[in-house]
Amino acid sequence: MFKSFRKIGLMLPLVFAMGACQELEQEVLDGVTAEDIANSKNPNLINVLKASAYSRIVGSWGGHNSIWSIHEVSSDEMAIPQKGADWEDGGMWLRMHRHTWQPSDEAFNNSWNYCFSAIGEINNLLIQYPDVAALNAELKVLRALIYLWLIDSFGNVPIIEETSTGGNPTNNSRAEVFAFIEKSIKDNADLLPKEDTKTTLNYYSAHAILAKLYLNAQVYIGTPKWAEAEAAADVIINSGKYSLTNNFFANFAERNNGSTENILTLPYDQNNAQGFNLPQMTLHYSSQATYNLQEQPWNGYASLEEFYNKFSDADVRKNSFLVGPQFAADGRRLNDISAEPNDPDGQPLTFTPNINMLAPNAFRQAGVRVGKFEFANGAGSSLNNDYPLFRLGEIILTKAEAAFRQGKTAVALTAFNQIRRRAGVPELTTLTLDNLYDERGFEMFAEASRRTDAIRFGKWNLPWWEKQASQPFRALFPIPQQAINANPNLRQNPGY
Repeated sequence: MFKSFRKIGLMLPLVFAMGACQELEQEVLDGVTAEDIANSKNPNLINVLKASAYSRIVGSWGGHNSIWSIHEVSSDEMAIPQKGADWEDGGMWLRMHRHTWQPSDEAFNNSWNYCFSAIGEINNLLIQYPDVAALNAELKVLRALIYLWLIDSFGNVPIIEETSTGGNPTNNSRAEVFAFIEKSIKDNADLLPKEDTKTTLNYYSAHAILAKLYLNAQVYIGTPKWAEAEAAADVIINSGKYSLTNNFFANFAERNNGSTENILTLPYDQNNAQGFNLPQMTLHYSSQATYNLQEQPWNGYASLEEFYNKFSDADVRKNSFLVGPQFAADGRRLNDISAEPNDPDGQPLTFTPNINMLAPNAFRQAGVRVGKFEFANGAGSSLNNDYPLFRLGEIILTKAEAAFRQGKTAVALTAFNQIRRRAGVPELTTLTLDNLYDERGFEMFAEASRRTDAIRFGKWNLPWWEKQASQPFRALFPIPQQAINANPNLRQNPGY
C-alpha cells in the first residue's frame, strides 16, 4: 500500500511546471536503470517509482488554504467567520464566501501550485521511463485527474506534457483541456489493473474521472454528454467491485481502508503522509479536550445554517455535523471562558446552527462544525483517515442525474433511491432537478463537490447568507496573479 513507500528522488531533469515544482527528498535507486525497470517482472519497482507522483496529490488537498478550501468556502456549505482579529486573514476568506475574491488571493496560488507541482513530477517520471507501459498509462491517467481539477477551477490552463519544451507556455482553451483529459483516459484505461487498489488508480477510478468530466461537459465545453456520463458510471456500478457500505460513516472513519464503497482515496497518515488537518480547521479551541487532541484546534470552518437545516432529522447523514452542547472526553461540560458577553449560550460551549454574522464579530461558538470524518481520540494535527476522491455513492448519483437529464426517469429513480434507502429517509416516487441537487448536497457534504454541482445546476450565482448574487464570470476562479507575474504569456480569465 502507498503508505508504506518512502519518498524517492530520481535525479531527473525537471519538466517546466509553472515554477511550482520543489526538490524531492532524494533516495536514489542505485544501479537500477530504465531498462531494468522496463524488463522487470517485479511490480514493486513500478510501485516505488510512482509513489513520488502520488505523494504530490496527497500533499495539501485536505489542508487549509488550498484546493479543498476554495471549493468549500466559496460554496453554500460552509464559511470561515471572522471573530475579531481571529481569521481576519486580510479578508481573503470573507471574499471567498462573498464571491468577491481577487486574483492575488493566496489560496488560488496554493491550489495552482499544488496541481502543477504534481504534473511536473509526473512528467519527470514519463521522461525517465518512456518504455514502461503500465507505469506510463497510470501516470497519464493521474495527470488527467489533476487536469480535471484544473479545468473545473481555472478553466483555461496550459497543457504541459512530458514532451513540452521549456519556456513560458500560454493557456489552452477549456475545450482543449477537456479533449486532453478525455483522450488521456481513453488511451490508457485498459492498461490499468481491474483490482480494487483504493490508493492508486485502476480501471474503475479512471472511469470515475470520465464520469465526472462528462457530467460537467455542458459547463466545460457547452455540449452535454449525459449518455457518456451514465455509461462511465455503469462501468463502475456493474463491475461488482464496489458496494454501498451499510454504515455511511465507515467511509470516513480513521481506519477506512477496508471500505467497500471508496474507489480512490488519498492515504493520509499522521506520521508519514500528513496534511489532512480537518479537526484543526473546524473545531473550537476547547474541543481539544473532547478528542484529547495533541494540538489545539483553530476554530475556523463552520457550516451555514440554511444548508444544515435542509437535512431531515431522520437522515443519518445529518450526523455529518457537530452541533449542540460540547463535552470533554471524560464527560465534563466544556466552557469557553472567552465567550462573548452577548452570546446567548454564555460560556458553556455550544455549537449553534445560527452564525450571528460573517464578520467582524462572529461568536466563537457560532456554527455547526464539520464532523463527517472521524476524529480519533488522541489524534495529531493530521488525521489518519484516507480521504475519498471517488466513492460509489457519488457514482450512483451521477448515474441518477445523467439518466434523468436524458428523460430516463425510472432508471434515475432506481439509482437515486438506493442512496435514500441507505440514508434512512423515504424513497421518492417522482424526481426533479432540485431533488437531485439537494441529494448530492446531503451525500457529498465536505467532499469538495458542492461548488461544481451548484454551477452545473444553475445555483451558483444565487444569493445566500452573507452573499449577494454573484457575477457570472465567477463560475471560474482567476488565474493566480503570482502565476501571471512569473509567466506573462498566461492570459487572465474574463472578468478579472
